[in-house]
Amino acid sequence: MVTGSCKFGIVISKAPIIQNGIGNIIANHFPEYELSYCHALEELTLLQLRRADLVIADLSGDIRHPKSICEHYYKLLTHYLDIHWIFIVPRLLYPLAVEMLLRPESTLLSQVDPVDVVVNAIRAGSISAERISQTLLSPEPADFDEEEEKSALLTLSERRVLRLIGKGWGINQVAMLLKKSNKTVSAQKNSAMRRLSLRSNAEMYAWINSAQGMRELNLASAYGEQTEWKRNVQSGMLLSSKVV
Repeated sequence: MVTGSCKFGIVISKAPIIQNGIGNIIANHFPEYELSYCHALEELTLLQLRRADLVIADLSGDIRHPKSICEHYYKLLTHYLDIHWIFIVPRLLYPLAVEMLLRPESTLLSQVDPVDVVVNAIRAGSISAERISQTLLSPEPADFDEEEEKSALLTLSERRVLRLIGKGWGINQVAMLLKKSNKTVSAQKNSAMRRLSLRSNAEMYAWINSAQGMRELNLASAYGEQTEWKRNVQSGMLLSSKVV
């Protein structure tokens, strides 16, 4: 970390893969930032907000009560004008986010924006950053029927591998649980990505956390769920902590 130029950022997300992804981006591109993490808006403290230069809030896990969540963020926006607020917005919440969260201090990004868009938004800050990413401004790439047809191509094994990855498991952990080799699990993950036309792990994570991916993989209530993990730890299974 650069001495004398420390900045403070907060990442708010219920999804471990989102927290890890943003943490890696910050570590690789903005070493002057010190990050703290929250799973939910309710975990934020006044001390964190008073110190913060940047808040990155993932709204994809709050689609059940979107208006209430946006109202809470709106109140914070009006009180903390010196913070650059970046909201990761699923398309379902885009109209509401524009109405309530789009301010001079905020930026709206899509779940599927590439890393360079996130980096540019952070680097530009609240003064010169684009208010809305081009991905959110562009039309829907495909309708519901086309997405259903595409996802239906996944095999049962591929779905299971992606579901476990979506719950924060690494390749080694998935392989041990499914009693398969790391090579087999990696091949199934890569095969699923090809079927879904996903070109990188970032795109895979974005699809998993999209409304359609969560529905397809039965992840609607998976945030923070560690049932399988606890069951296997209790049975004495030693799981590697290697990241995917």
